[in-house]
Amino acid sequence: MTKYLVLIAVISVVLWMVTGKARAAARRDRRQADRPAEDMVRCAHCGVFLPKAESVEARGARFCSREHERLH
Repeated sequence: MTKYLVLIAVISVVLWMVTGKARAAARRDRRQADRPAEDMVRCAHCGVFLPKAESVEARGARFCSREHERLH
């Protein structure tokens, strides 16, 4: 009898953990879907892509840092 109770308890814990991970993944996906898409730009010096909001604009071009703007 106790063998069955232990088996039921183990199965319950495993199911609880699996469904918890699935719920966490669903919450994470919803948070990512709520974020608006951001325009990406390319650094005129090194070519790396970065969000437009994080770029530096100078002389009609976009750069990933002030140093690359200075070097270009």
